Amino acid sequence: MKLAKREKYFVTIAACAIALFLIVQYLIMPFFAKRDRLQKGIKLKEAGLAEMVKLSAEYKSLQEGSQSMEQLIARREKGFTLFTFLERAAGEVGVKERIKYMKPSTSKGTGPYKESMVEMKLEGITLAQLAGYLHRVELPQKAIIIKRISVKENVREAGSLEAVVQALTYE
Repeated sequence: MKLAKREKYFVTIAACAIALFLIVQYLIMPFFAKRDRLQKGIKLKEAGLAEMVKLSAEYKSLQEGSQSMEQLIARREKGFTLFTFLERAAGEVGVKERIKYMKPSTSKGTGPYKESMVEMKLEGITLAQLAGYLHRVELPQKAIIIKRISVKENVREAGSLEAVVQALTYE
């Protein structure tokens, strides 16, 4: 088949265009697509690594807190119970006779420690007595915290308060 020079020119251009299309479609585009996937994968791995570093730091701080908790518990006197501690503190502050009830409870915490909690109700106390009692009871050096407190005015005695206090410690 004899083609004219002009037709040979168009056939050559068409063949070059098809070859260029095939090279772009099957060599260059997959290269860029794979590069994009790899870059996204790298970003995900970096985010995962950052999360692992953050969790590692949090774990170390919790571990240090656990060791300090062990030290606090070890420093307590032998036979320490939250119930007797709260009762003794009430006697020292002068509100022992105002205790309506004391309810001790224990539960297994999320860690290696057992939570010991006492809920107590004080009736007919003044604000100064309550503040003094709370000051004497909440002791971070003995790992005793006030978890919840509810204070309201006592309707039977004018100028006095009713307080429900939940104290918590770990054993």
